[in-house]
Amino acid sequence: MACPKDYGTDEERRAYINSHMSELHPVMKKLRELMETHPRGFLISSPNTAMILSNVLQLAGVKKCIEVGVFTGYSSLAWALSIPEDGKVVACDISTEFTDIGKPFWKEAGVEHKIDLRIAPAAETLQAMIDGGESGTYDFMFIDADKESYDTYYEQGLQLLRQGGIIAIDNCFRMGRCMIESDTSPGVQTMRQLNAKIKKDPRVTAVMVNVADGTFVCLKN
Repeated sequence: MACPKDYGTDEERRAYINSHMSELHPVMKKLRELMETHPRGFLISSPNTAMILSNVLQLAGVKKCIEVGVFTGYSSLAWALSIPEDGKVVACDISTEFTDIGKPFWKEAGVEHKIDLRIAPAAETLQAMIDGGESGTYDFMFIDADKESYDTYYEQGLQLLRQGGIIAIDNCFRMGRCMIESDTSPGVQTMRQLNAKIKKDPRVTAVMVNVADGTFVCLKN
């Protein structure tokens, strides 16, 4: 059913939402401000996404997290701030080029001991965790990396999560390109196919959240 009234443009709504969000943690704010001048700063997770999922982590009592795609560690920092002192974030990335930017901020926020940074192809890291007997022991996974490998990460994540665990998949809109059927570029096709797969997947109860570039939040049944 269509909403009878539709006020405001997307940009106006975004501005209104951003102006009514709680203040970021001071160290997260500092990292965002630093990245505003970085050539690839646009890749950092949105503050709305980080805030919503941080709330989810705290509501769900999450203790053990996996992050696939660290970049400068903004979202890793958010998860580490949201879990108990003895919690951990296994942070997967293929290079220290950008993670080295974030590490001093992890230390400043007092959470570096919670973040286990693993530099290797994420699929290899996740498979090693599965082979090492860690299946069913994690509470939360955030995927924000190479789109062509999203399905692999999703399947490995389902193995590593406990029942009731949560996978959050970022960029499920692909800047709106997933809605354009004529766009058959590999990253868009892969994301579109995964979105359709998750919708029908009996292993999860999932909802696509209309925040930033779209986040699919999947509860493992």
